[in-house]
Amino acid sequence: MDERRYREAMGTFVTGVTVVTTLNNDEVHGMTANAFMSVSLNPQLVLISIDRKAAALEKIKKTRRFAVSILADTQEQASRHFAGQSQEIDVDVFEWFHDFPVIHHALAHFLCRVHDIYVVGDHVLVIATVLHLNRKEGQPLVFYQGSYHHVASF
Repeated sequence: MDERRYREAMGTFVTGVTVVTTLNNDEVHGMTANAFMSVSLNPQLVLISIDRKAAALEKIKKTRRFAVSILADTQEQASRHFAGQSQEIDVDVFEWFHDFPVIHHALAHFLCRVHDIYVVGDHVLVIATVLHLNRKEGQPLVFYQGSYHHVASF
């Protein structure tokens, strides 16, 4: 099967947009990710999928902690920045949640501790225990067929 055709077909699945952050030696690292999901309600576990070549992966392996911020529809610029698309971001992009950096004004934050790590193909699946979470009202930023979109009110 052609890789491009596979990518295009997967692009028909609408996803939310997150930024995964970690803190290593007082330095904040972040990356945009749309491969995020709930794994279990009891215990509360989530999964992120990270490219094996991503710089954030080694930092997460080292610290064993990370946060996930689910972005609001007003946060496309932050998503592009953390995806490496050279977007300027507000210096106040971060806020602190239980002494950990998360994206300011995101719809939800999950502070996580690594539970298991699995290398699968060209990605690494990180399953993590949710230690703390919070949620705010708003509309999500979504990704579909390679572009950002906004959702009408539910």
